[in-house]
Amino acid sequence: MISSAATAPGGARCLIAVPTLNEARHIALLLEHLLVEAEAMDGSIVVIDGGSTDGTQDIAGRYAAEHERITLIHNPKRIQSAAMNLAVEQFGDGADYVIRIDAHGKYPPDYCRALVREAREIGADCVVVPMLTVGENTFQRAVATAQNSLVGTGGSAHRNGTGGRMVDHGHHALMSIPAYRAIGGYDESFRHNEDAEMDYRFTQAGYRIWLTNATVMTYYPRSTPSGLFKQYFGYGGGRARNVLKHRMVPRIRQLVPLAILPAVVLAALSFVHWSALVPLVAWCVACLALGLVATGRHVQDYGLPVSRAPLVGVAAMIMHLAWSSGFWLHLARNVTGPRKAGV
Repeated sequence: MISSAATAPGGARCLIAVPTLNEARHIALLLEHLLVEAEAMDGSIVVIDGGSTDGTQDIAGRYAAEHERITLIHNPKRIQSAAMNLAVEQFGDGADYVIRIDAHGKYPPDYCRALVREAREIGADCVVVPMLTVGENTFQRAVATAQNSLVGTGGSAHRNGTGGRMVDHGHHALMSIPAYRAIGGYDESFRHNEDAEMDYRFTQAGYRIWLTNATVMTYYPRSTPSGLFKQYFGYGGGRARNVLKHRMVPRIRQLVPLAILPAVVLAALSFVHWSALVPLVAWCVACLALGLVATGRHVQDYGLPVSRAPLVGVAAMIMHLAWSSGFWLHLARNVTGPRKAGV
């Protein structure tokens, strides 16, 4: 097994970590791309697989056998937070930075090198990146339009492309190994929202998070309504766990979606009085209207015709309702049930 401490721009040493779980569709192309980066930096790549059953391990194993710069290891806990902790534990000695690569994402040719240059030039402890969401089928394009717009993200900094500044949270890309270890790495009790939880501890410890405008990652959203609902349900539960653990006050853009599940519940009382439907109807109309605006602005960017604009509003409604439901359900479980470590 080779060392994963890799020489990078500015004399930094860098660990490139790729958590995987059933990524057979993407892993080969990703590794081909990362090999170019690794060659340019005289670096190496560690794939941390969580027990894939779709052939991901076979593909990554073949690349590891053919290229000395690639190592494949097993992640028995399966989740990304555990994969990153395992990578840093086993390969972090002597490295200055760890770069987290999401196997289902797409990256510019110099992504890793750009991150290291930014970290060195700015003196940041972490570098996070803007996310550009794109879709392949019609529903994905609708989700992409929503997620890249106010209706889907509420103005999240790493979603609206306003980089080049310090932030308190963003999509994880590069992290200082000393800072990573100083705060204890990812909390492995989090299956969702683990990056926001870790960023909270980074900032509380005085570390600086830089949202770069030097590079970007392309993200492919869930391709079905059920997949999207499940994802955002998890995000909502993760945010509730974060709030309970750190006694955080949610931001305004997070407080607004919290009203969605209560509005749906209130609508059940419409047989008593029609006004119970007003909050739910107002939310639906707002989502559809903002979806239309977003589609008009981005029709050339995401390939969704204006005639399909209602799908953007529907995608936003799925995300809002799922997030709100996940948050309130997790909160209710912890209020009414026994408290667990790392709630």
